[in-house]
Amino acid sequence: MFYLGVDLGGTNIKAGIFSPECQLRDKSSAPCPQTDDPAEIVVAICDLSQQLLGDNNIPVKEVRAMGLGSPGPMNLKEGLVLKAPNIPALHNYPLGRKVSRRLGPPVLLENDANAACWGEFTQGAGKEVTEMVFLTLGTGIGGGVIANGKLVHGWKDEAGELGHMIIYPGGRLCGCGQKGCAEAYASASNIALRAMDIVRQDNQASSLRAVLEQHQTLTAKDVFDHAGQGDRLAQSVVDEATDVLGLLCVNVLHFSQPQRIVFSGGMIGAGAPLLEGIRRAFQRHIWTMKSETLEICFASLGSDAGLIGAAALAIDAYN
Repeated sequence: MFYLGVDLGGTNIKAGIFSPECQLRDKSSAPCPQTDDPAEIVVAICDLSQQLLGDNNIPVKEVRAMGLGSPGPMNLKEGLVLKAPNIPALHNYPLGRKVSRRLGPPVLLENDANAACWGEFTQGAGKEVTEMVFLTLGTGIGGGVIANGKLVHGWKDEAGELGHMIIYPGGRLCGCGQKGCAEAYASASNIALRAMDIVRQDNQASSLRAVLEQHQTLTAKDVFDHAGQGDRLAQSVVDEATDVLGLLCVNVLHFSQPQRIVFSGGMIGAGAPLLEGIRRAFQRHIWTMKSETLEICFASLGSDAGLIGAAALAIDAYN
């Protein structure tokens, strides 16, 4: 018997076949339909899953369950995606139930960040601990919390929105509508926006100016690369971001006292300068009344974390 894990994104859908021990047998991906009709999303998920099963000569009847990670807040009890960023078709939509009816196996629906968190906890960087916090650094800052070996969902399934913890009251406007969120300072997209603002408004010399003039935009990678080459403006933006992430780790520690905080997402490609900057900021801001043994590290599963976590959740639920 087998399990399916599906990671639904605004650009792509990824699916994988897993053994009962959560070993990935094969995976595939397909574009996510850009549509206002949620039924087309359901068809795309099912078609990709059936194609993957067919390529591996596995009948659908041999699939015990599917785990499905979707972006956005949801009502897990009712199986509803309430609203999905970049997938406007999914509005108060019973995605899990619709996929199950079309494909056959029972479907366990979960927020995509929580699914990735569970993947790292059960199969990756959190395997040896029982208390873990997961932070993913990308367009925004997503999160997940593991307490006593279980995912924390909260009263209305919206726990873990750690990127929207307010670090600087009255600070920079965040896309969520609050001011001063960690995400507004330390997500990949906001690091790039911050660097562009400074380059345009400041007369200080910076190698980023030529990149901005040539491409009319900057990326977080540009900022980290140029900081590594000694550009002081770029380094100031990196320092601001790592300081915010260090502060976020301090607040998270005092809130749930995890053994490990795991950072994931495309931005961890910046490597040691990012991780060491976060660790230094944490030590700078944490209290001095006692030493802390919190581990701050990078995730180990890469872009497959959501896929693996979705399958692991389905396996746990089935068993």
